[in-house]
Amino acid sequence: MADNVTSLFRSTAAHSPSMAALARESDGAGPVDFCIPCNPYFPTPAMFDEMASRLRDIITYYPSSADTITAELCSLLQLPPQCVAMGNGSTELITWIDHLLVRESLAVPVPTFGRWTDQPMETGKRVDMFPLQESSGFALDLAQYAEFIRARGTRVAVVCNPNNPDGGFLHRHAVVQFMDAMADLDLVVIDESFLEFADAENEPSVVQEAMLRPNVIVLRSLGKNFGLHGIRFGYLVANPALAGRVRSMLPKWNLNSFAEHVVFMLKEHGAEYAQSLHQVRRDRMDMSGQLSSLPGLTVYPSQGNFLFVRLPVGAEGTVVRDRLLTEHRILVRECGNKIGSSSRFLRLVVRPQVDVRRLVTGLEQVLYGTSRRGAAVPEQATGTAYSSGTAAVDRLVSQTNGAGTRGLAQAAGAGMPLPAAAPAPAAVGPGGGMPVPAAAGLPQPEPLPVPQEAPRPQPAPQPAPQPVPVPQPQPVPLPQPQPQQFPQPAAYPEPAPQPLAPAAAFAAPAPAPMQVPPPTGPTPPGVPARGGLTAAQVRGTDGLSMAPATGWPGAQSWPDAAGMGQAAG
Repeated sequence: MADNVTSLFRSTAAHSPSMAALARESDGAGPVDFCIPCNPYFPTPAMFDEMASRLRDIITYYPSSADTITAELCSLLQLPPQCVAMGNGSTELITWIDHLLVRESLAVPVPTFGRWTDQPMETGKRVDMFPLQESSGFALDLAQYAEFIRARGTRVAVVCNPNNPDGGFLHRHAVVQFMDAMADLDLVVIDESFLEFADAENEPSVVQEAMLRPNVIVLRSLGKNFGLHGIRFGYLVANPALAGRVRSMLPKWNLNSFAEHVVFMLKEHGAEYAQSLHQVRRDRMDMSGQLSSLPGLTVYPSQGNFLFVRLPVGAEGTVVRDRLLTEHRILVRECGNKIGSSSRFLRLVVRPQVDVRRLVTGLEQVLYGTSRRGAAVPEQATGTAYSSGTAAVDRLVSQTNGAGTRGLAQAAGAGMPLPAAAPAPAAVGPGGGMPVPAAAGLPQPEPLPVPQEAPRPQPAPQPAPQPVPVPQPQPVPLPQPQPQQFPQPAAYPEPAPQPLAPAAAFAAPAPAPMQVPPPTGPTPPGVPARGGLTAAQVRGTDGLSMAPATGWPGAQSWPDAAGMGQAAG
């Protein structure tokens, strides 16, 4: 039974298996959930009882139109309905944003929510991934990010605030400044799916500013905030033209009756909702403190309803995850399949103290050997290599029998140019340890040589070809990052408002024109646009072997095993 449960993680690429799948493979009772990031205190038991009493009517009849449900939500949020589009979960809205508004390229910091990297790659867009550095606590420097966007010539920029999985937070005035500096882009998306859980600022959302700008969309989630992932509802806010363009593509009944019922209940339960958010924030501080007391475990500051932690040296995340599940019935999110992360990282959802004590006890037994199986160390014989990469990479490998992008391009028979080689790892800038974009004057490695491969025979299935060794570029020498002390979560200072800087404050000097191969036809499905990078190239692998344990190619060393100050974020 335990093998059946843990095998589910091998068959899912970008996410963990669903709770329903786990329950079917066990005795029918799900584990304690530290994986799915939703509010554990809302809806209240009384609200669940009321929904249960109406269950027959809710699932029997059609819901009202999306316009009716959207109008009720906008009345509650005091937003104009013409500036709002509601979707069947935020993922539906991300899909439509990609299809309608992303023409050729999209920039996003990594690690982040997998759909922001996988969705545009699946539709052949170039995805420019800006690496967040562990040496700076995965903090996003918007000025550096803006330089990166200018150097790459990216047309769409995404910022997640707070970011998933690390919970990094950006103050409102900085986000507005960034939006104005990127006013010439096709689109700027601010994903505020977890912003309701932040307490570093009284009014952190940029929804009001987005409605006044021609190229900004703010994405919000309802399932995460209301603890109802299964209902699948979220919304975006933009100027009427942008919001209307997305809304016009959605089906008339794209929202279900449960979503309608909850939206119409909310006006009577505002106080309970506010109290639930307050309790999650208190639990986050308590949980961070308890986890920080574990030797060698690093806890990063977070403003989401989850904590990003680095396991002690010698611990392999897939082994820790599987043992927590099979020995302690605790489900955690191991982050080895997130671009920019590795199997040394877990994302742990904030839960009540009684559950956290159970988690801490389980981690103590698994990590430090206080159980019959001993400490969690790399166990290659148990199949840990399935923590391989993103869904896009896994699909490419399976579709081409291991040949990856090259095999897919050859199978297309169109003579397409191959994606550009991965850039060298970003150099560490002075002081803050933040990356300097590769296009800012650093020497670049020679492109990866691409061996010629014979097309795969078509008449009968053939054994998978052996992967061709690909020489790796030599990384640019990096200065040793200095460990930094991170503040306690309550120490997030709210800076005094400053006058908005002009767009030129973010603008980098005009880079030399990028050498892009001339177009030769449409890009085959699943192949990144010309000049783009596959997820495997970004991770510094050939798509078939495991990513380096450091999580990002070229990292010189890890900070000390005790962590960087044990921040209690």
